[in-house]
Amino acid sequence: MSELTLTVMRLGFLAVLWLFVIVAVQVIRSDLFGTRVTRRAAAAQPRPAPRPRAPPQDARGGRGGRRGQRGAPTKLVVTEGSLTGTTVTLQGQTITLGRAHDSTIVLDDDYASSRHARIYPDRDGRWIVEDLGSTNGTYLDRTRLTSPVPIPPGAPIRIGKTVIELRK
Repeated sequence: MSELTLTVMRLGFLAVLWLFVIVAVQVIRSDLFGTRVTRRAAAAQPRPAPRPRAPPQDARGGRGGRRGQRGAPTKLVVTEGSLTGTTVTLQGQTITLGRAHDSTIVLDDDYASSRHARIYPDRDGRWIVEDLGSTNGTYLDRTRLTSPVPIPPGAPIRIGKTVIELRK
């Protein structure tokens, strides 16, 4: 082989070796310090769903339906995990949970999927939790969800290290 070919091969090998070292350092750095989580601006958060019209009054002057029932939960509170203390007001919209940046509650948890679960109201005014095919599962009161289930107020919903409750 010529001297030029040998020199080019040595420089190519050296470049590949340095590339490997740089990638290895970046992987170790991300494992030690984690990924950077950016907070969404207020303008980027989803708009609340329009409020439903009030049902017509019956003959006694009361309202029909069960949406405005007494004792119904009004907020979703994160009680454990990296977002402890975060509160989301329940306004009739679907709440998505996961690692994806467009989720209503973005979970910085290694055990959460990007689209992990959703919480939504049904026609009777109850709130339903549904696992969206996550790897590690969604738990309601220590029971792994296999289908959509109504959430009793105060019952813990566990997604990885994060625990969420419906409260009045």
